[in-house]
Amino acid sequence: MKAARLYEYDPDLKGTEFVRLEDVPEPRIEEPDDVIVRVGGAGLCRTDIHVIQGLWDEALVVEPPYVLGHENAGWVEEVGSGVRHLSPGEAVAVLPGLSCGLCRACRRGVDNLCETLVWIGIQKDGGFAELVRARERNLIRLPNGLTPRDAAPYADAGLTAYHAAKRAAAVVPPDGTAVILGVGGLGHAAIQALRALSPARIVAVDISEVARQLAEDLGVEEVVDGSDSPVERVHDLTQGKGADVVLDFVAEGDVPAQAVAMLRPGGTCLVVGYGGTLEVPTMDLLTEKRIIGNIGGTSAEMLELIALAGRGTIRLEIQEFPLDRINEAIADLRDLRIRGRAVLVP
Repeated sequence: MKAARLYEYDPDLKGTEFVRLEDVPEPRIEEPDDVIVRVGGAGLCRTDIHVIQGLWDEALVVEPPYVLGHENAGWVEEVGSGVRHLSPGEAVAVLPGLSCGLCRACRRGVDNLCETLVWIGIQKDGGFAELVRARERNLIRLPNGLTPRDAAPYADAGLTAYHAAKRAAAVVPPDGTAVILGVGGLGHAAIQALRALSPARIVAVDISEVARQLAEDLGVEEVVDGSDSPVERVHDLTQGKGADVVLDFVAEGDVPAQAVAMLRPGGTCLVVGYGGTLEVPTMDLLTEKRIIGNIGGTSAEMLELIALAGRGTIRLEIQEFPLDRINEAIADLRDLRIRGRAVLVP
């Protein structure tokens, strides 16, 4: 089968061939609960950029070559002997984190924090290919009208954004303000999710004109240029008080510090992106500002999200690329030319 494999890291992202498209052996059933999925769409994520840069190798000691692609949807191709709830031909989304179901976190319902979590497309071969292997517990049936091509970004961008938006909705008052930093694949999903969960005012911030236009198209009333004094603009929009909650989908460069500076006393910063460094004077925390990390989402939240997607409440905008143009798609993502989410289609 055709697959895009990463062979070496490119810390500065200055190359033009980030992955190689080549013929590789098809994945096979190895465990009774294994499921082979024929990929109908694979989302291209900022995490893929970080993987190519080698950031995940530092955390997980992952050695190339391997197939990237952790945001996948498709059709069941083959099932293991222990699979009871899925049949060949069914359309499914693939949760990227392979959880055990038995550890303390899994039993508490927070399987995104599984003690032995293994990431498809990072620690094992992913979906930038014609076929990908997953487990039955990681597959979510798609409702009628939601195709694998359109559903792929929900597996990570949508789920991560929904997880963060639920947490934001729990702390922002109905008359409060929530700031979305970064209106990319996750940010534009978070805008829709937060709107579905809370009546709070939303302010969107991005340095990209393409992203700001997307925020406006989604009906965000206050859209701020992230390259033009965004902290001051947020304080101006909140009569000098600051935001109740900030969702940082960038978390690189100066953005983490800006996110905390945008908060009002008692406000909450949800850090979703990664790659940068956050330094906060402890004096700033005396006003009870809170900083909370986020990763992915739970299986239960994925069910909720797919239900909302099936009803059209949340719709992720995509740009489709054939798999053989994957290096072009990566370059476009690096250079902020993607509107919404790039999806690779084998």
